[in-house]
Formats: sequence, structure tokens, C-alpha cells
Amino acid sequence: MATLLEKIKTKDAKVAVIGIGYVGLPLCVEMASAGFHTTGYDKHDAKVKSVLAGKSYIGDISDAQLEPHVK
Repeated sequence: MATLLEKIKTKDAKVAVIGIGYVGLPLCVEMASAGFHTTGYDKHDAKVKSVLAGKSYIGDISDAQLEPHVK
């Protein structure tokens, strides 16, 4: 089994961010942009629906930055 450090170096580590608000969503975008499989979780349906539609509700993150990372 690969160590965490090896997984980070090879971008095989998976990242989970709890809370996709003003800190969590930019963190998700940065981790995904760096090549990591990233999952964001939030209990607020409106945030989740917005992100799943590729629409950012945070001024610091544009739709164009978010959309390529949403499947």
C-alpha cells in the first residue's frame, strides 16, 4: 500500500472538504486545479445545487474556474 506522501506526490490522494462556503469552495477549486480528485460536502442544498450546476455563489471563484471541475 502506498503511503500518504507517495499518494500526494503522484496525485493519487483524494481530498474531501467539509463545508463549501467562502473557505471551502476556493480550497476545493485549488485542490482540483492541482490535479487531485476533490469532493466537497455541505449540508445546505442551495450551495450543493449551485456547485453541481457549475455556478459559483462566491465572488472570488468564477463560474469559469469552477465549471471544469464539476462532473
